[in-house]
Amino acid sequence: MSLAETRSRVLYLRLLRYVAPYWRMFALAILTMVLVAATEPLFPAMMKPLLDGSFVNKDAATIRYIPFALVGLFLVRGVFGFASDYALSWVSNRVVFDLRAEMFGRLVNLPTRYYDDASSGALISKLAYDVSGVTAAATTVLTVLVRDTLTVVGLLAWMFYLDWKLSLITLVIGPVIAVVIRAFSSRLREVSRNAQHAMGDITHVLDEAIECHKVVKVFGGQDYEQRHFGAAIKRMRDFAMRQTIAAGASVPLVQVCAAIAVAVIVYYSTQQTGTDGVTVGSFVSFMTATLMLLTPLKHLTGVNSSLQRGLAAAESVFSIIDEPPEEDSGTQILGRADGMIEFDHLNFSYPSATRPALTDVSLKIAPGETIALVGGSGGGKTTLANLIPRFYQPSAGRILLDGIDTQTLTLASLRANLALVSQDVVLFNDTVAANIAYGPLANASEAAIVAAAEAAHAMEFIGEMPQGLQTLIGENGVRLSGGQRQRLAIARALLKNAPVLILDEATSALDTESERVVQAALETLMQGRTTLIIAHRLSTIEKADRIVVLQRGAIAEVGSHAQLLARDGIYAYLYKIQFAADESVADADAPGQDQGRLRGKSPAAV
Repeated sequence: MSLAETRSRVLYLRLLRYVAPYWRMFALAILTMVLVAATEPLFPAMMKPLLDGSFVNKDAATIRYIPFALVGLFLVRGVFGFASDYALSWVSNRVVFDLRAEMFGRLVNLPTRYYDDASSGALISKLAYDVSGVTAAATTVLTVLVRDTLTVVGLLAWMFYLDWKLSLITLVIGPVIAVVIRAFSSRLREVSRNAQHAMGDITHVLDEAIECHKVVKVFGGQDYEQRHFGAAIKRMRDFAMRQTIAAGASVPLVQVCAAIAVAVIVYYSTQQTGTDGVTVGSFVSFMTATLMLLTPLKHLTGVNSSLQRGLAAAESVFSIIDEPPEEDSGTQILGRADGMIEFDHLNFSYPSATRPALTDVSLKIAPGETIALVGGSGGGKTTLANLIPRFYQPSAGRILLDGIDTQTLTLASLRANLALVSQDVVLFNDTVAANIAYGPLANASEAAIVAAAEAAHAMEFIGEMPQGLQTLIGENGVRLSGGQRQRLAIARALLKNAPVLILDEATSALDTESERVVQAALETLMQGRTTLIIAHRLSTIEKADRIVVLQRGAIAEVGSHAQLLARDGIYAYLYKIQFAADESVADADAPGQDQGRLRGKSPAAV
């Protein structure tokens, strides 16, 4: 057995483990298939007495019972066939259900770095498309093998009973079929695998076009997206046609071989008729059985394409299931923390980066203290914040919460002490209440939800909604303004009431009026909590207890707003540049004021 065949066998056996819990229903499907297959030879067997007894010998008893026997035969086959189809469909749908549930369960527990590299469209394709192809290999293939193999055996047994010499001719096509199937197997698997990747590309392009539809419209990207999508669906079409060629070519080859065998049988049968006692009924019965062999042979030949497609789909499905979840080796459970955070000689590098994102960062934050992280783009601010909830693992050094290394804490207890409000607000296509009381907070009382919304200055617009807290907000809050979405995120953090708060550019995308309301909500949220603020707009962090300036992944300056301005270093330079820019905007908006007071002055001189 080759390595590829061994892998296929292991993969298939693993797939069958998902069928095992439903073995009773699957056994019912197999049993009814066996019964259907057992009745298959009865039809050609009835041809002999039908012709010999009715048309040749004019036997009255035969003429009476044969019509009833035919109706009874097909009635029994219909009942067993329905039971078989229902039981098989039940098992197939349960397997799909279990696989999708397991895939999604693994998906939501994968580390952040996995999502950094994976395409959302490809992941959606795996759960929506690939998993459906698995059922063919898990159930249909096995049942076809059982049913049609038994049918072939039954028909051959009847044919040998009628004439063993002629029956030997049909066995000649067996090795030919085996050679044909083997020749097309590897090709089918490869093409099926490529077709699944092509489907992932289609869903990826589609997902981008839907998510970015405003950018597409404003920048006139419709033609580009259509070409992009056209290329993706063309690849899918090409692979689908290759699948058709690989799967379809084997069937006619087998049928041609079978037709040659039938032709030989017809020739020899006609030569024997009337010379060695072969009756018309025997000949027709034999020919009927021979012709009935073509259908199960076609199924058995075609089952290989379903098997290879299913195994290719199984590879894709198990690639997610086998992906290691985010590391949760901590065993210590922390109750409500005081909120003291310490970064102890912290280092971190992204896998494909040319330089470290953080280098020897050491910082101690007292409970209830507000720390602002500032610096140029790529300085390491967001990376530092992402290491606290263990979205990534540090390359070296430690992060301590209340003096405990966060690596020793369970993820659940660590993250229960954290709340996050970011620039990119994430809301779900659900009610306002469900978005505020999310996750373990889902059982929160309406009074608690209202209190959190009021503290976040959100009830003023929630009250104007048609169903209030029960209003559906659309995908990612599409029916809300940016400020309203931000206030719902703040209300969610308020309801969680975590002792540590991370604000990642929470107001940077808002207009002045929305920023004022959101800033007021944030000040309520920050009370009594250890807060890390990441901000480019320096005017929003002047009240921070300390400001930490990060440059190229290292701490360059630490101090209050006044101290850092007095030091006239990096922070002062950044602040003056931003102040000058704000002044220029203000002058442009108020043309009556003196617009020349900043002309000719360097940022440092302002």
